[in-house]
Amino acid sequence: MNLQQLRYVVATAEHRTMTDAARSLYIAQPALSRAIRDLERELGMTLFARSGRGVVVTAQGRRVVKLAREALDAVHEIESLASHGRSAETELRIASTPSLEPGLAGRLLPAYTEKNPAVRVHIVRCDGRDGVVSAIRDQRADLGLTDLPVPTDLISHPLERQEVVLISPPGLDLPDSVPMSRLTGMRLVLPARGSARRREFEQMFAKYGVRPVAAAETDERGGWLSPVRAGVGSLLWYRGMAEQAMRAGLVVRSLDPPIRRVIAIVHARRRLPVIVQDFLALAEGGTAA
Repeated sequence: MNLQQLRYVVATAEHRTMTDAARSLYIAQPALSRAIRDLERELGMTLFARSGRGVVVTAQGRRVVKLAREALDAVHEIESLASHGRSAETELRIASTPSLEPGLAGRLLPAYTEKNPAVRVHIVRCDGRDGVVSAIRDQRADLGLTDLPVPTDLISHPLERQEVVLISPPGLDLPDSVPMSRLTGMRLVLPARGSARRREFEQMFAKYGVRPVAAAETDERGGWLSPVRAGVGSLLWYRGMAEQAMRAGLVVRSLDPPIRRVIAIVHARRRLPVIVQDFLALAEGGTAA
């Protein structure tokens, strides 16, 4: 038995389906099912029973889930105690996605460093939401800035809603506000097929009944503007990238109806050092708006 298995048990109990639990943990559903089965064999008991398309926690399972939560809380407490004794507490590490980093550096960090000049802030650059989650879980970062949702073992503090816009090469015959229906047949630069981010895009396309064409597929978000500059296709991303895109000679347009995503600061479920609490208090005070 290990901590990872305990996290899997808690997530499965909270989501009540293996598919949703696996998605929240950013792992494949078969891997989660296999880990739960291995733990059940090790313990000699059934934790979850099939019920329609989901699962229900058995009587024995409820006890295990309760103890698993307590064990994970205890680990977080121990980690918190250890962090208080480190001189590194004067360094605040914040994981961020490339598209959200400019807002972090331009608004939150100047205000924080002005009030806390003795604290050195280090930005951990991550390739997307999955990277931010991993940085926090691996304790490479104290906080993360990303869009929601995140796995249930993390706590989120919503900051703002950021608009999703269409970034295109010049010369396209499109209105200033692009109807969602115009995305059908449009060549788009999209995340890799099968990735969590790609599934979110596909859910959005299904919601509006549109069928764009995948002109390029990659999870290297730092290079997403390059194929747009080369005329390969357009890109759906946050308005926070608009200034960088316009400097590159690209055209930024709103969508109709407008689409907005929640941006949040996230962290592990544990007692936070004072310098981290101070940053959260500043962010939630409205500096990021």
